[in-house]
Amino acid sequence: QVQLVESGGGLVQAGGSLRLSCAASGDIASITGMGWYRQDPEMERELVAFISRYGDTTYADSEKGRFTISMDSAKNAVYLLMNSLKPEDTAVYVCVASGLSATHWGQGTQVTVSS
Repeated sequence: QVQLVESGGGLVQAGGSLRLSCAASGDIASITGMGWYRQDPEMERELVAFISRYGDTTYADSEKGRFTISMDSAKNAVYLLMNSLKPEDTAVYVCVASGLSATHWGQGTQVTVSS
């Protein structure tokens, strides 16, 4: 099993920045990549960004150029730096870890962007 703990969410004004962190513990060796999804009551969970253990990154089109995902393998952590935030970025951001045989989810951290 893999446990994920997110931090770094909060309230920010439009145009501001936030950095989300996700720390993994447990069966770390089984993780092949980590990333972030987001969801709110009006939409399905959608991919924000993902990074493989080899450093390959994937971003949703709406986040390209604004968000940067990075991984610290020594700390078993993944980070999401979000710049130029917009009100439509408001959502619960959920950390995900892809394992060899399972996908693991964190509980999420709220990001609210005020206009």
